[in-house]
Amino acid sequence: MAKQLVVRLRADGTVDAETIGMHGAECLDHIEALEALLDAETVSSRFTEDYTTASVEGRTRLEAEQKDGAS
Repeated sequence: MAKQLVVRLRADGTVDAETIGMHGAECLDHIEALEALLDAETVSSRFTEDYTTASVEGRTRLEAEQKDGAS
């Protein structure tokens, strides 16, 4: 899946943004860049399943590599 940053500008002037296809903390860099472009600050956020899935996969891979190295 291609990486996307979906931005929605609401009638009241607020902005919603969602990252798609980004894993782990990679999404935070894109949101930070959007804040800089808009001279804005995030007031509410949550991590998507992609963020937590990537964290679990990375930890599992690291644990496996450590086991292999210890043998």
